[in-house]
Amino acid sequence: METNQVSSGSPLPKRGDLRVPDCPSRDALDRLGGKWSVLIILTLASGTHRFSALRQEIAGITAKVLTANLRDLERDGLVTRKVYAEVPPRTEYTLTPLGASLIGPFLAIRDWAETHAAEIHHHRTTHDSARR
Repeated sequence: METNQVSSGSPLPKRGDLRVPDCPSRDALDRLGGKWSVLIILTLASGTHRFSALRQEIAGITAKVLTANLRDLERDGLVTRKVYAEVPPRTEYTLTPLGASLIGPFLAIRDWAETHAAEIHHHRTTHDSARR
């Protein structure tokens, strides 16, 4: 099996298997499955944004949650953060090539969710009513 070396020196398979409990792919899926990660990446798909612009465009996200998610996305190599030594300080966020590779799949998921939201809501309501 082909492997990649990681900084710790331990080999990782080139492709994971989500069915395996300790597969690193599960960590990636966990990061990408969060609603805020999806919304941040889709917002950054249009280009570089300052923190305040991201917060304005992503309705409902708090500064604390946005900060935590941006740090996680940066840590995972999906977003870059550039701080300018100005007064007041200016910080900009941009998708990396790895992060940009998610735009197509996330647009497809967004389109699917927007197309089927009413249907899902109907099924959920019907199911919940039947259980009462």
